Order: sequence, then C-alpha cells, then structure tokens
Amino acid sequence: MSIDRKAAIAAYKTIAGIYVVRCAASGEAWVGQAPNLQTIQNRIWFSLRQGSHTCPTLQAAWNAHGEASLTFGECERLDDEETDYVRNALLKERMLHWRSALKAEAI
Repeated sequence: MSIDRKAAIAAYKTIAGIYVVRCAASGEAWVGQAPNLQTIQNRIWFSLRQGSHTCPTLQAAWNAHGEASLTFGECERLDDEETDYVRNALLKERMLHWRSALKAEAI
C-alpha cells in the first residue's frame, strides 16, 4: 500500500504557540513557547520526573507539591507562518505578552 507523501506531510502538521504551566498549591505560573504544542507537555513532564528541568522554580514546585498540583494549558496558537524567522519572532513577542498578562516566569 502506497501512502501519498503530501497527505502524510499534511497529516503531521505541527502547531506552534504559547503555553502555561500553573501550580495550584503555590499559585505560581510559568509561560513558554513551543514550535509544537502537541508534544511540549510530555517533554516538560518527562524532565520534571527526571529531576532535570532547566527552570529551577518549576522543578522546585514539582518536587514540593507533586505532579497532581501542576496543570498545562495553551494560551495561544499561532497561524502558519511561511518562514521559521517570522514564526520565531512572533513566538517571542507573544510570550512576552503572556508572561506580563499572567504575571508568570519564563520557562
């Protein structure tokens, strides 16, 4: 069975955007940007479980309060951009907006 290459590529479409991780126990929030919102939570939770996340305050909240106190949410999805440069610039701009709006630390 042959798979249409264009259809396969279209089916694997990544969605870039801004996300937030919140800690219900401490009230803290962290905002990050991702080229693929569909996979970022798994990456973050994996590094937190390993005790190796690069954001020390997020890792401390995980260690102190546990996985059950953290939630993951999408703040904003970006429309398709033609170039990586435009997408990356827009991600940075929107991340600053959401950090300010949510009074959150950057991941």
